[in-house]
Amino acid sequence: MGEGREYISRSDELGNIHISEDVLAVIAAAAALEVEGVGSLTANLGSDLVEMLGGKRNLSKGVRLTVEGENIIVDLSILIKYGYVVPDVAKQVQDAVYTAIENMSGLTPEAVNVHVAGVTFEKESKHA
Repeated sequence: MGEGREYISRSDELGNIHISEDVLAVIAAAAALEVEGVGSLTANLGSDLVEMLGGKRNLSKGVRLTVEGENIIVDLSILIKYGYVVPDVAKQVQDAVYTAIENMSGLTPEAVNVHVAGVTFEKESKHA
């Protein structure tokens, strides 16, 4: 299927279904960003840094998928907005990502690991 992308394949009675790992990463990123208290996703200093330096636009920055056969492990790196309870937001992100991947792809993640990389602060508006 070319271009070095990895695909997850499933067979059913009508044929084969191939889902790109990029698609699953975008689903995970969108679900995480919908959770109240998530400021943004942040690049992991690993594979994401290589992609950023290569100039490739990465819609799923902060999401890494590990696929072994039918097992999918999702790792997300997030920034949490100041004032929110970190464990509560992280748990909501886990639930949202798990549910989104399961509902949209029919695949069940083995694990959703959330790495809280920092806290973001709202910028105050300077109206005089």
